[in-house]
Amino acid sequence: MHDDLSNAHWRKSTHSNGSGGCVEVADGFPDIVPVRDSKDPSGPALIFTAHAWQAFAHSTATGEFGAI
Repeated sequence: MHDDLSNAHWRKSTHSNGSGGCVEVADGFPDIVPVRDSKDPSGPALIFTAHAWQAFAHSTATGEFGAI
């Protein structure tokens, strides 16, 4: 699967911290969620299915992975 992200509109996660640990996501892709490291915007993006991203977000919100 290769999606063109050249015109993606990236936004920082609302859960990113102020010390540089920021994740950006791109909206506007109906079946996928592109994710990248805001410190390396020209670097690679990870592509998740919408279902997988929702499961990950839910798991982090409920503390399934523990505290960092």
